[in-house]
Amino acid sequence: MTMLQTITEAWSRAWGDGDTSAFERIVAEGYVRHSKGGADVSLPDVLRQIEDSHAAFTDFTVEVLHAVEGDDLIAIHWQSVGTHTGTFMGVPPTNRTVTVNGASFLRHRDGLITEEWTVWDPRELLSSMNIWHLGDQSGAKR
Repeated sequence: MTMLQTITEAWSRAWGDGDTSAFERIVAEGYVRHSKGGADVSLPDVLRQIEDSHAAFTDFTVEVLHAVEGDDLIAIHWQSVGTHTGTFMGVPPTNRTVTVNGASFLRHRDGLITEEWTVWDPRELLSSMNIWHLGDQSGAKR
């Protein structure tokens, strides 16, 4: 099995099926996940995010739409779908079907993931929940 196959299979089992042990087995000590918001998180935080996603969304699935490999980096373009039946990101259940697209870039060494960069738009998630107004985030005074 290639590294691309190993990582996409474990990543899909973790995020898609909630089998966090599949991801734990392919992550190096010191693994860190970087996100668009700038907050770096460690493996326990990522595992909690996976568990929170499965707790908040019934029939939660993740599909790998595209995956490519180059040297020590693998890129995964993914789509998540689920029914929002539990509180998530402070939003109470809406019972709406939610679809979110994103991409993850995983650096690996010696058969283990050392770093991950994930990009997705929380506004896509919130608009799927029919949450349109997030308040004035500009800091402007009225």
